[in-house]
Amino acid sequence: MSTSLAVTRIAHACQLIELGDLRVLTDPWFTETATYHQGEQLAAPVSALGRLDAVVISHEHYDHCDLDALLAGGLNPDTPVIGPGTVTAIAKDKGFTTLHTIEAWESAQVGDLTVTATPGEHGVHEVTFVLQAGGRTVFFGGDSLRVPELDEIPDRLGPVDLTILPTNGLCVRPANLRQVVMDAEQAAELTAVLRPALAIPHHYAFHSGYLGDRMITKADRDPRHYADAVARLAPDVEVRIALSGARVVVP
Repeated sequence: MSTSLAVTRIAHACQLIELGDLRVLTDPWFTETATYHQGEQLAAPVSALGRLDAVVISHEHYDHCDLDALLAGGLNPDTPVIGPGTVTAIAKDKGFTTLHTIEAWESAQVGDLTVTATPGEHGVHEVTFVLQAGGRTVFFGGDSLRVPELDEIPDRLGPVDLTILPTNGLCVRPANLRQVVMDAEQAAELTAVLRPALAIPHHYAFHSGYLGDRMITKADRDPRHYADAVARLAPDVEVRIALSGARVVVP
């Protein structure tokens, strides 16, 4: 019998991934500011998450690396934090003590969990991740752009059970609408390459507030655009749009 695999959307790119008994939190974000809004209900505070075996963080932007909230919520600072050097340096300064620094195609082992950093591209240095345990494989796309090197994942790391991909195509208005996150069509193209058993979009509800959305950011907040694109490009792949707090079991 294969290892169980499930994921619960906490908010934005913060996901609780369960591979058998292993519990991994991705890109934590639990608080808001004047220009950073989750755009959806936070599924649970840090204090209600229970045991975490690891936290994986793709890059240092506040809405993906809310380390202060983890500590304020009572997370043990000995909990392993896995990410690129830009992240683990911050985590060390915050008081986290078990750090695993990995860059693209490097791996870290935490118990029975293997975390491999895969390429990413964003407004700052970013990696994406492949999580593996008990014969199950998850690709977590953070909020990266569509990076061609990600097409190598099946050959390098084997079949993928679950993909979690950003889809809002975030653009920065003051930078001549420079795109910094893959959009729905690009995410669907990657999905067609990875061919997971299940695909879940994330990073689409976020907004910058009334003024911020008009002056700072532009984004697609409708995940159905991704589902429609996958239906065209990879009709055999199931897409599930998971609401905040919904626990999705992967076949």
